[in-house]
Amino acid sequence: MAASPPRRVLGLDLADGIGRGNMWACLSMAFAATAVISFLPAAQPYILSGVLGVAKGDQGKIVGLLGVAAEIAMIASLAWYGALADRYGRRPVVLAGFVLCALGAALFPFAGNTTVLVALRVVFALGVAALSGMLSTVAIDYVRDSSRGRSYGLIGLFSGLGAMVAVLALVRLPKILEDGGTAPVTAARLSFLIIAAVVLAVGVLMWFTLSKRRVSAAAERVRLVRLVREGLALARDPGVALSYAAGFVARADLAVVAGFMSLWVADHARTEGGLSGAEALARAGAVVGIAQTTAMLAAPLFGWLGDRMRRQDVVILAQALAAAAYLSTLLVSDPLGSGMMVTAVLVGLGEIAVITTAGPLLAQQAPASVRGSAYGVQTLCGAVGILTVSGLGGYLYDAWRPAAPFVVAGVAGLLVVAFGLAVRHRVAPLSEQDDTPVTAPA
Repeated sequence: MAASPPRRVLGLDLADGIGRGNMWACLSMAFAATAVISFLPAAQPYILSGVLGVAKGDQGKIVGLLGVAAEIAMIASLAWYGALADRYGRRPVVLAGFVLCALGAALFPFAGNTTVLVALRVVFALGVAALSGMLSTVAIDYVRDSSRGRSYGLIGLFSGLGAMVAVLALVRLPKILEDGGTAPVTAARLSFLIIAAVVLAVGVLMWFTLSKRRVSAAAERVRLVRLVREGLALARDPGVALSYAAGFVARADLAVVAGFMSLWVADHARTEGGLSGAEALARAGAVVGIAQTTAMLAAPLFGWLGDRMRRQDVVILAQALAAAAYLSTLLVSDPLGSGMMVTAVLVGLGEIAVITTAGPLLAQQAPASVRGSAYGVQTLCGAVGILTVSGLGGYLYDAWRPAAPFVVAGVAGLLVVAFGLAVRHRVAPLSEQDDTPVTAPA
């Protein structure tokens, strides 16, 4: 008897045991997770100026400090989230991610000082770590290999929609409440509480709609430490190493767009444009929204390329494009002018290119039994990338110029291009090798 054809959603061939509802839940998770992940960094300038009253000359340093603290928390947790997902399944980690994000967001505007703000940013970051690692893993788990590039393209599309909603709608919520007569600090706190409640509800919904199955029964019998070590040991494969390096840049790029582009525009709008804090945040949201709209529209293109070209070549192309886009910020003299709009389009194109191409390459190279661990390590590399770019970029933002974080990200992308060109001919898909996990030394 002939096997029945695989079920499909939006042109994706679903993996065995995955229903259409599970795939739609995955896409919904991409939308909701990216919305909340993008909202908090984009709203930070409003909290710093409107709630804490931080001086303009110190805001770049504090944004950098918040980024560094968040990434330290992510570095400490990411590989473990991946191992936990391999052991216990994806749903518990997804639910934990949404709960932690909701808690961090709810309390963020109630911080009385920078120390408390950093602590709450860490709580939020622990949630982001869980969601980031699981989104990449679930997107690959749910489809067959022939659809993995397009799967990432659609994840990028829905993530772009979420980011656009965050920077065009969610960041405007404080201004809407202020226009209705609410005091600025109260408007900030009420806005964050509303968003946190929605995030928590989404987490509960994901628990009931994501697949309950586990990818590998063998992982249940392996100690968590060994799963983490296997994820790290996979880097001996040139394709995995390139994917990890690309992940370093991809997450850093996302952080730069969400955090420093918003800060750059909002800063200039307040000091040079004479706008209020809420108006400046809305103006920054519009610029970041252009970048995210471009990313959303371009995501399916790079997903399609990921299934048509060698995946290592698509990664190299994406990194080169992103590097050029980020370095173009050096040409921007007025962040409220038309030049910034053009740069935002280029940055959005580069951002989504690197985000949608690193994951399919890793899926091609990593055995299913340690896939969660592999994606945990890749997201860990991204956390190190954000740590580097946020720390160095935040310092240079104040000491040199607002384009500095973008320049740092662009240079990092060029280094990945050079590495990719050096190893591209040594990358062999897992299907052409022994399909066995790479184990770390005992």
